[in-house]
Formats: sequence, C-alpha cells, structure tokens
Amino acid sequence: MDYNNKSNVYYRNARPEMLQFLPKNFDKILDIGCGEGLFAHSIREKSNREIELWGIEPMEKQGLEAKKKLDKVLIGKSEDVLNEIPDNYFDVIFFNDVLEHLVDPYNLLKLIKSKLSNDGFIVSSIPNVRYHNTFMDLVLNKNWDYKSFGVLDKTHLRFFTKKSIVKMYESMDFEIIEHKGINRSKSVKPYFYNIPFLFSAMDMFYPQFATVVCNKNTDRDG
Repeated sequence: MDYNNKSNVYYRNARPEMLQFLPKNFDKILDIGCGEGLFAHSIREKSNREIELWGIEPMEKQGLEAKKKLDKVLIGKSEDVLNEIPDNYFDVIFFNDVLEHLVDPYNLLKLIKSKLSNDGFIVSSIPNVRYHNTFMDLVLNKNWDYKSFGVLDKTHLRFFTKKSIVKMYESMDFEIIEHKGINRSKSVKPYFYNIPFLFSAMDMFYPQFATVVCNKNTDRDG
C-alpha cells in the first residue's frame, strides 16, 4: 500500500487517548506503524524513567524522523523486518490504526506473538465500520465512499466492528483484557438512530475501538 499521498498529520498524530491503555509495569515498547514517533515519545515523557522504545514504520521519510526520538526504528513492512526483532522481548506492542491497513492482519498477529514477553500485552486501536456516520450513510443513502481519512480511509483494506475485533483476537488465541470505544462522537444523532434498535447499537458512537490483549494462560501483574 502506498502512503505517499497521506497527509503529514497522519504521521504526526500523538494519539494521547491511547496512553490510558498502558499497563502499570513496562520497560520495552514496540510501536508498529510509529509514523514520526510522537506517540512512543509521549510514553517516555509520561513514564519519567528509563524505558526502551522501538518503532516500525513503512515510510522512509517518517521513519527517519522517528529515529530522532526512539531508541531503534526499523523502516519497512512489519512482516519483512520482524526477524530483526528479538523474541520474548516487548512488554507492550502497539498497533494504533494499523491492522486495518493490512491484507492479512491475522498473519501479523500470529507472527508478533513470539516478540511479546511472557506477560506482555498488545494494544490496538481499530476503526469501527458501524460508526454512525459510516453506518447510516450506507443504510440510508446506500453510499460506501472511500475518503482521505477516517473509517473509510482509502488505504484501509480490512473493516471491523466491535464484535469482529474480539473475534479476530480470540481466533488467534489471545485473551481480551480490555475492549472499549474511544473518541466518542459528540453528536446526538446516534441516540435517535438507536431508537429502532432499542438502544442496543450504542457502539455507533465510537469511530474506533481500543483493545488490550495478552497471550492466554500467562501470569499478569500489569
């Protein structure tokens, strides 16, 4: 996938809303799709202690910028550079709006398992295709129009719902620790849309869902 035409904002998003999903204890973090490294760098500022930050970024220009902020940055597709990453190493691996860009996110999750420490976590943010703007435009207007950003970003290859995100992780033998909507819409429209659904579709308030998972049958203290 060519991201050369993406806005620079895409690579400079610090994603402060994802900091809440950091575990209590961590020393080594990998940010996959790290952009210019602002999110991972913010973790260092928040932690106020020595931590090791790695990143993977497919775009060379942005990856070189990230190298100025992180301890180690690998430039290339995740699947192609994983052999340069030590096994059983990272306490947290972040996928901030990354998995939906992949042809086979299941395969990458399978491969990345061996890079987690014994009690490590994966944290992801994934767009929700049932977000009210997208969902109702499809239902009412029969539109499925790709855009330059958002849930129907033209570079997205996979589409997820709150439920299907859980299914993906569980099918890969991960245990769900936390799963919640983020960046809630301030619009009142979802309340009206929910009336015929008896308010059972409240997930449409959220453009993304954040999920924290770990390998099953591991001891955790974070």
